[in-house]
Amino acid sequence: MGRTVIAEALKRTDIGAEVLVKGWVRTRRGNKTVSFIALNDGSCIHNIQIVVDNVKFGEEYLKPITTGACIGVSGNLVESPGQGQSVEIHATAIEIYGTADPDTYPLQKKGHTLEFLREIAHLRPRTNTFGAIFRIRHEMAMAIHRFFHEKGFFYFHTPIITASDCEGAGQMFQVTTMNLYDLKKDETGSIDYDRDFFGKQTSLTVSGQLEGELAAMAMGSIYTFGPTFRAENSNTPRHLAEFWMIEPEVAFNEIEENMQLAQDFIQYCVQWALDNCKDDLKFLNDMYDKELIERLNFVVKNDFKRLTYTEGVSILEEAVAKGVKFEYPVGWGTDLQSEHERYLVEQHFKKPVILTDYPKEIKSFYMKQNEDGKTVRAMDVLFPKIGEIIGGSQREEDLTKLQNRADEMGVPTKDIWWYLETRKFGTAPHAGFGLGFERLLLFVTGMSNIRDVIPFPRTPNNAEF
Repeated sequence: MGRTVIAEALKRTDIGAEVLVKGWVRTRRGNKTVSFIALNDGSCIHNIQIVVDNVKFGEEYLKPITTGACIGVSGNLVESPGQGQSVEIHATAIEIYGTADPDTYPLQKKGHTLEFLREIAHLRPRTNTFGAIFRIRHEMAMAIHRFFHEKGFFYFHTPIITASDCEGAGQMFQVTTMNLYDLKKDETGSIDYDRDFFGKQTSLTVSGQLEGELAAMAMGSIYTFGPTFRAENSNTPRHLAEFWMIEPEVAFNEIEENMQLAQDFIQYCVQWALDNCKDDLKFLNDMYDKELIERLNFVVKNDFKRLTYTEGVSILEEAVAKGVKFEYPVGWGTDLQSEHERYLVEQHFKKPVILTDYPKEIKSFYMKQNEDGKTVRAMDVLFPKIGEIIGGSQREEDLTKLQNRADEMGVPTKDIWWYLETRKFGTAPHAGFGLGFERLLLFVTGMSNIRDVIPFPRTPNNAEF
């Protein structure tokens, strides 16, 4: 008899049928004659109840079946008299695959803090909370691929090892095969990378954007979806050293089309979650964030407010003049902080916001310059509870302007000669954006710490598991 996953077993209506389920014991309770085992296999938030005749199986055989044990159960599907489930299984055979010493197994029935569960990330997927989060993570990945596939985009794989710093921030993890205890240096005292594997200094990528642009200038519409890395010594609830990014790039799109694509994309993903993750979202809504589902529906049903950075700063300055307190100062030319972004979204407009036309001094070299000489065609999508969730821009297609801007910002053009050549050979207007996958998951799950939406978080001084 083949195994039935618990998510499917709970939907079955063929009462009396013989089924085989396998999973991990959440709880076992009962008396001398009967035991009730709550079994979960990760396929859904719900457990299935196993009813066991203690006399038939014997107490010695059943003794190892405690919380955390792994078992397989054959039995008959029976209508459940209890609330919360329509069926249960009356066991006819039980096979014990693995036991869990109740004195040392850390996931007992009592509640555990999220901080504690981060310390046992190898076991936390077995909890209701993280089972729900990681199922939603899977569904969001599926939604992303479906959205772009339906729009005619091509999934393009950009390199993880790179010799260029897309953002120009220098916060990159180096990749080397050299002996770190015996680094060879040249006559100037600099490390001699000629001896390294690639013959030059290389790092883990912070973004696939530059290579994605190359593909867009040949294939029209592409997207990347993969891991990115940033060696930023930050321990905030919004930063990871290893995270996943989705980055579409579209030839012939300008800033207006880019904003619409961003809105359509994120609304599609949120609607997908509402349609396909109902039980998991309800659990997270009830346990952690009573407004989660309401907030997700609100984002789907409302157009995003669009305004310029200059207009946004004016609103914030007026708020300060009326007594609103911010931790960080605000003024034209400053990089807006999360508290500023959330004020615009949550207090002023009460809807998602897309800010455009930022000062060029606080944005990257590749963004298209406006005619005013002060701003660039950047766009940030701001969400409740999160702040910035998407950052993008129309890209500068003029070779001379792009070279000059790279020089101004100290970006070595010798390392991106291939990027510049796309402006030399058949340049065209194009635009794109980046969405941090974990930022999206923070919003969709209602969790407050980004470490809780990725299976094994990488942060400063933390690379366990």
